[in-house]
Amino acid sequence: MKKILIVDDEVNIGLLLSKFLTRNSFIVETATSGASAMEYLAKQSFDLVLCDYRLEDTDGKDILIKVKDLYPKTGVVIITGYSDIKLAVELIKLGAYDYITKPLYPDEILNTINKAIETQIALNQNDAESIASDVKKDKSTKQLIETDEFVVGQSSASKDLIKQIMLVAPTNYSVILTGESGTGKESVAKTIHLNSPRKDKPFVAMDCGSLTKELAGSEFFGHEKGSFTGALYTKIGHFEMANGGTLFLDEVGNLSYDIQAALLRTVQERKIKRIGSTKEIELDVRIIVATNENLSDSIQKGRFREDLYHRFNEFSIHLPPISQRGRDIIVFAHTFLKIANDELNRNVTSFSHEVEECFLTYNWPGNVRELKNVVRRATLLTENEEIQLKALPLEISTYAKATAIEAAVGNTIINTTKPRDLKNAALEAEYEAILNVLREVNFNKTKAAKLLNIDRKTLYNKMKAINLDN
Repeated sequence: MKKILIVDDEVNIGLLLSKFLTRNSFIVETATSGASAMEYLAKQSFDLVLCDYRLEDTDGKDILIKVKDLYPKTGVVIITGYSDIKLAVELIKLGAYDYITKPLYPDEILNTINKAIETQIALNQNDAESIASDVKKDKSTKQLIETDEFVVGQSSASKDLIKQIMLVAPTNYSVILTGESGTGKESVAKTIHLNSPRKDKPFVAMDCGSLTKELAGSEFFGHEKGSFTGALYTKIGHFEMANGGTLFLDEVGNLSYDIQAALLRTVQERKIKRIGSTKEIELDVRIIVATNENLSDSIQKGRFREDLYHRFNEFSIHLPPISQRGRDIIVFAHTFLKIANDELNRNVTSFSHEVEECFLTYNWPGNVRELKNVVRRATLLTENEEIQLKALPLEISTYAKATAIEAAVGNTIINTTKPRDLKNAALEAEYEAILNVLREVNFNKTKAAKLLNIDRKTLYNKMKAINLDN
């Protein structure tokens, strides 16, 4: 029989839970405070700790940390009120198995406890070697249902992103995806949908950036034939199309204040009426929104409704720029290469070392979208099996070369141990001028020499002096 420790300072709730779980063949101990819980834990281990988040002498976070410190293999489930859901999600990131919201329902409690214990048993059966080889990474990767363009990377940023997706996907939470333009927010939204119970229902994407006030009502809610001039047929809106599934609203920060008000009513009531109709349509839609704006700033400036923001912001995920994801850039590139091969009927298999170095050096202001376009273009221009430097846009190879030169100049001149006298200052200024001109002419040495008003040999000699003559 499995042992459970209940931690709840409401005696009646603890008693009811104890009786219910005992009837379901568990051995149960009940603690009415954090201190008494630790007394139990000091004497014995439990298969699971069921802990209310709000306790008089401590909170669920403190209990969770102590349990995981004493017994890493013990599962922890948090009991929380609705207003604490975001906090409970954060606790899951710290190691809690799951949370249960009040009011408590027996079937939900039993189901969650059984799953938690089953999961813990499965994890405990792994041998020490498999645990040491990062079982968490393997487990999350195998369970994740991916889209064609979602890349499972190995950087810490990618691992954190996957954890958050797997955490929120099974819920019905509305999600805000933030991040720079081109970071793959729609791909993440699709991945959340595919890993949710709604995966067999529609995923509908809507670009709010191009939505005018006049068209908004029709696009969101649909209209009946003849409801306004030009309404020549009945139109189903995006909410109705997504019913049962997920509606993804991209660039939601661009919606006008009037549209936001109509959207708020729909999100609150979960009902719509097509324009020109009196019939209400019940909705069961999960909403995921994306923005590259800071909505908190937009709220302060009166451009975005705070009440709508809180409706959307049940959970938020920030997508890091691709430049912060290390060698995941190469993983992305190979994914896009496969897609480009299929689309263009090519058989390009790899990137040259120089191309990979360029990819890792470039700052990618357009993020994942820019990388995809670059790989697609390079695949089209490549006639053999390996993409070479000449297939990349000039600005990328130029940026990489400029970065290399700056590093070399820095190491040779700026970081020199020589005294910072007038001669060295003049050398720094000279090489900075040379570098700026080389950038301007995309490293054409003949043009650079002409603009610098020196001959090519002089330019070569100055570059050779700091090993830039290649």
